[in-house]
Amino acid sequence: MKIKSNSISEYLENIPEVRKTVMQKLISTIGKNLPNGFTEQLGYGMPAWVVPHSLYPDGYHCKTELPLPFIRK
Repeated sequence: MKIKSNSISEYLENIPEVRKTVMQKLISTIGKNLPNGFTEQLGYGMPAWVVPHSLYPDGYHCKTELPLPFIRK
């Protein structure tokens, strides 16, 4: 299910209530265990975690302007 949002906090505001607690826990757990320097952002309209260009300048192999995906919900 695609949720219209411009940020992860907006994503969480707009998901169905039944999914909020689980998604908040998932996002929190991943955030606490994410390697240093990796970042959280929206990717394809859902929470994602990436290796930013500052750590891996080559980016995603198909679209080098995008950071390298690490985890996507």
